[in-house]
Amino acid sequence: MLAVGIDWSEEFHLVALGRPGEGVVELRRVEHSPKAVDALVERITTLEPDPAEVRVVLEARHGLLVERLLDAGYVVVPVNPDLIARRRGPAKKKDDAEDARIACLLALDRFERLRPLIPHGELAGELRAIARDDERAAKDERRLLNRLRQDLLSTFPAALEIAGEDLGAPSFLRALVRWPTAAALARASREELVAFARASHHGWPERFADRVEQALAADHFQPRPYLARAKADTIRLSAQQLLAIGQQRRSWERRMGELLLGAPRRGRAKQPREEERGQSFPGGEVYLSFPGLGDRLAARVAGEIGDHPAQFESPNALQCYGGKAPVTRRSGKSEHIVSCRLAYNRYLGDAVQQWAFCSLRYSGWAREFYDRQRAKGKGHHAALRALGNRWLEVLWHCLQKGVPYDESVHVANRRRALEPLAQAA
Repeated sequence: MLAVGIDWSEEFHLVALGRPGEGVVELRRVEHSPKAVDALVERITTLEPDPAEVRVVLEARHGLLVERLLDAGYVVVPVNPDLIARRRGPAKKKDDAEDARIACLLALDRFERLRPLIPHGELAGELRAIARDDERAAKDERRLLNRLRQDLLSTFPAALEIAGEDLGAPSFLRALVRWPTAAALARASREELVAFARASHHGWPERFADRVEQALAADHFQPRPYLARAKADTIRLSAQQLLAIGQQRRSWERRMGELLLGAPRRGRAKQPREEERGQSFPGGEVYLSFPGLGDRLAARVAGEIGDHPAQFESPNALQCYGGKAPVTRRSGKSEHIVSCRLAYNRYLGDAVQQWAFCSLRYSGWAREFYDRQRAKGKGHHAALRALGNRWLEVLWHCLQKGVPYDESVHVANRRRALEPLAQAA
């Protein structure tokens, strides 16, 4: 066996090589370039020809370096940086070479319970990347909407009445691109407004024109002319950015549904045609069968779990990975203290938290469970964490058996499991 410990960075990596019984035998610097990494792989091959006997420990799960090591056939073990920090000695001094040596010693320790990285397939990798980018774009969209709302409050308050509750509607954003100030919108005729609404595929062009006229006729604070001129381009830019983000997010949503089902959704039923179905994400229909999971949210959950759910040997393993399993501490006769889990996949944890919230509307038992947790004195987010913990357990069983979720079956199983507890009480 050959152990490899890597302290990675953007420009170069420090690599420690070691063998059982000998410890660290070599420490070298490797530049972050294809040629330098290939030279490292050749050096490792010289020391250990069998790739399956090479164990690599580093503080990263993704990236070009990790992909190159996986392509070489090595056993890659990502670790939490805190695991290495706890072994730095009493002074806790940070040193890259020492961190590489500690990672190498972790790889040599056969008693250390470390989980090897199981790489995602092409579909899972694409789904995860798109889902993460879509969530990042959603945050940018909310940030831009808040900024646009503030600019409209200070220079164009009538626009907020026109938008109503949907400030991000595409037809309204296109109107801002064309008329970013109240003065510019007031110069537009009714016929021009109706033609614009039709061209923007607004459902009620006449109502749109009426709403604009009523908003402009209402009593509003008039901004300074210089401020309206200065903010016109800013409002137009924000509207254009929101339109571009919305268009891209809709494209991503269609692609996520296609990856989950193996074909794009078509028709009024929004279901793929059987003759068009190709290779789909493993368990895609299982994810979409759960209440509260649409294409976007199901893609976020599925992309983080990956196409190898068997790597989670129990529901608790998946719950810990998603950060929903509580941490219990007991000491002597003191009562146990339950706290939130801090080391987990935060992308999955955030998606499951949102899933638990969305399921309250579509699942009767989920709503009942949430209300019971609130009645016990738990806060909103704590109750959602507990509900998300239950959903991950159900999801694990459905993925292992390959069956879609059925609310009636789950409610019957849940009632059957709770009957002995109710009788004992």
